[in-house]
Amino acid sequence: MLLHDKLKSFNIILASASPRRRELLKATGIEYHLAPKFECDEVYPATLPAEEVAEYLSLLKSHAYPTPLKCGDILITADTTVVLGNEVLGKPADEAEARAMISRLSGREHCVVTGVTLRSTDNERSFSSKSKVRFAQLSEEQIAYYVNNYRPMDKAGAYGIQEWIGYCGIEGIEGSFYNVMGLPVQRLYRELECFIEQLPSCY
Repeated sequence: MLLHDKLKSFNIILASASPRRRELLKATGIEYHLAPKFECDEVYPATLPAEEVAEYLSLLKSHAYPTPLKCGDILITADTTVVLGNEVLGKPADEAEARAMISRLSGREHCVVTGVTLRSTDNERSFSSKSKVRFAQLSEEQIAYYVNNYRPMDKAGAYGIQEWIGYCGIEGIEGSFYNVMGLPVQRLYRELECFIEQLPSCY
């Protein structure tokens, strides 16, 4: 039996404001409900290694979910970070910061990490997936064109791989393309299969 058939007796809840994550989860054939928007103070310890931040924040978001889970519920939360060296590049505050971020990524390789947390009334599981992305050397004109036309202020590292910059500015990827978009769907599919096998009979 395929996973999306096994999950029909569950209430899958995706707690994410990202349209990319919604699109990717839908493409797997898994039916889900979108959680109402809620607040989460996305602060992490300064001593936390950069590549562990995404998983930490996904767990933080899960615990910030304000509605108590019922038997049969599986909550999915996620966070994606862009890591350059030992530094986490978050979402840019404005166009100037977006241009500066992409300038730093230009001609270099960086790591994209997506952390995911699955939680039910009786179980919790967090994991992360990493992809390496290599940018070509971009001109100031190219960077300005992308920022002005695609307004990537809602994206970690100030870029979306599924947009113009991905087609014209990225030389190579090592790892999952969909992880860079914001959800490692193949890993999530596998983790969900394992997760439901460990749940008690009320599920």
